[in-house]
Amino acid sequence: MAKPLASAEKSARCVRADVPDLPAIAFTGGGTAGHVFPGIAVAEELGRRVLWIGSQGGVEKKLAEDAGIEFRGIPAGKLRRYFSLRNVSDIGRIIFAVVAAARILKKEKPAFLFSKGGFVSVPPVVAARLCGIPAYTHESDFDPGLATRINLMFCEKVLVSFAETVDFLPARFRQKAVVTGNPVRRAVYAADAGRGRRYLGCDPSAQIILVLGGSQGSSFINGLVASCLARLVPRFFVVHQMGAQDYTASTLRNYLPAAFFSAELPDIIAAADLVICRSGANTLAELAALGRPSILVPLSRSGSRGDQLRNAEVFRARGAALVLQERDAAADTLLSMVCPLLADTLRLQEMGRNARSLSAGRPAETIAKLIMQRLS
Repeated sequence: MAKPLASAEKSARCVRADVPDLPAIAFTGGGTAGHVFPGIAVAEELGRRVLWIGSQGGVEKKLAEDAGIEFRGIPAGKLRRYFSLRNVSDIGRIIFAVVAAARILKKEKPAFLFSKGGFVSVPPVVAARLCGIPAYTHESDFDPGLATRINLMFCEKVLVSFAETVDFLPARFRQKAVVTGNPVRRAVYAADAGRGRRYLGCDPSAQIILVLGGSQGSSFINGLVASCLARLVPRFFVVHQMGAQDYTASTLRNYLPAAFFSAELPDIIAAADLVICRSGANTLAELAALGRPSILVPLSRSGSRGDQLRNAEVFRARGAALVLQERDAAADTLLSMVCPLLADTLRLQEMGRNARSLSAGRPAETIAKLIMQRLS
């Protein structure tokens, strides 16, 4: 296996430091990579100094700094839709986070705040309103999460990935909605399947299955794939992003596990003949941009608010993916989906075209233009 290319890491850096005369643009969001990578995609298009406000212990700190974005940390209280005594203590943390975010905004004096959601985004959005700084919030999922429902009360616009999402917003806020699509990083559009295969070091004729569980991995998907791995690797090359918690090295032939793929991931996705993954909005946006067929295993309602189920249904209805519900997931079921698909080149190609049809234009450019228009 080849080493990650240093040039790929460098190309991910997106902040210009040669425009000190222009006010910075602040970004906020975090909790998962899905709340960070779309923001980085927008930052790449701005050509301005950018700073990111997020949780000091969250994944957003490393991802933002890896992209060359200055980071400012605040405390973060979790927003819960269910009763918990921890909600009481977290109210104090959220209030303290608003104060901390306000201090950052007053010191840095950004011209604008762009929110990508997640519970950590709420205090900076509220603080921006208190400081008189205009703000937009973006929702990647088919229906808005709790953070977006709160943020849109304090933001001038709510940007959404799907036209149907507007109907999920409270009626009094729908005039704020703008359909932009879900922003995708430049590196995704520049992905190269040949480069991905060289990185993996697999046989040139091998069909590649890529397994993703999101930035933190998925124990459920890891277990599902492990249960049928012995029957997959004699026929296919399996690439498996497991997450740091579940990562286990392996010497199994035709199997490449990793805790996390970074700059090389877009090339690996481009090289994959089939992707098995969750249905987080960011992952789906990248699959659409690269036209990759997939088998989606969405989080069930017991483990989420149901957003992944609705995201997956969009792709299934358009013929871009097959959907395997957690309650039905078993080794034999997964194999009965994977093997016929990889034997049917025409169907894979059709699914890939259908996936690409769900990626319209360049959303990151669209959002960057909206921000600059607001500042002009």
